[in-house]
Amino acid sequence: MPRVIDTDERNRRVAEAAWRVLVRDGIPALSVRKVAAEAGLPPSSLRYTFPTQASLRIRAYDMVVERLADRVAAIAPGDDWARAVLLELLPLDEPRRLEMEITVVLGTAAMTDGDLRATHHRAHRAVRGLCERVVRVLGVAPEEIRIETQRLHAMVDGLALHMIRQGEDEDTDWAVRVVDTHLTNLKQAPSPQVLRPEPRSPSSARSAPGRER
Repeated sequence: MPRVIDTDERNRRVAEAAWRVLVRDGIPALSVRKVAAEAGLPPSSLRYTFPTQASLRIRAYDMVVERLADRVAAIAPGDDWARAVLLELLPLDEPRRLEMEITVVLGTAAMTDGDLRATHHRAHRAVRGLCERVVRVLGVAPEEIRIETQRLHAMVDGLALHMIRQGEDEDTDWAVRVVDTHLTNLKQAPSPQVLRPEPRSPSSARSAPGRER
């Protein structure tokens, strides 16, 4: 007797199957029938939950964000929390590489696909939010939080994109070193308040050399 698959497990299998189809065959090949075959499920079992290609694309994209959120939630608080979070955003192993490839494929499609656009913006905000949490944890001055968040977000996105464009067997330690260097610089950066000279009082100005009349 075939095993009964609950809804959550079925949706996970469907989303993972959609990932494989997307990476291997591209968006045009993403059909309910093909994804069902990839997942080892009858097409009729997908028709209600995923009636269209758009619903498959959205679910596949949503699961990338959900898995990232789950991994970040599992990181224990501590001195290495910020570093651990940033490394979760990089394709340092096969599952994260696949997630990044899906993000690139669907993020590019979202530029002309209205169905995907909201999901893409949600994914973008999720990563931006993590970068802001890292910046705040590191004690960046309040007036610098926005620019440092933008800088960190751009750096992580750039690293991840570069990594999936290099060969799968190529070294990725260089990206970790870039993250470590950036974190060190953020921790050591003095607050603008420290760099700003103290205003001189009127009395000190009168007594300063060359100011006597």
